[in-house]
Amino acid sequence: MKKLFLLFAVATMTISMYSCRETTEENAEENMEQMGDDIEDGVEDAAEDTEDAVEDAGQEVEDEVENNDDM
Repeated sequence: MKKLFLLFAVATMTISMYSCRETTEENAEENMEQMGDDIEDGVEDAAEDTEDAVEDAGQEVEDEVENNDDM
């Protein structure tokens, strides 16, 4: 009886570890996809901010050259 209980306990632990591993892999994959999306959004936002800054700087230079600078 003791051996049967021990065998049952080992089988239960093995099944539960296997089930947790699959869930962990799925969660890790979802997290990596989300991080990739977040990075992509961050890069796009930074590119837009850089574009705006370059346009503003270009406008300031143009105003300075034309002596229309308000500063």
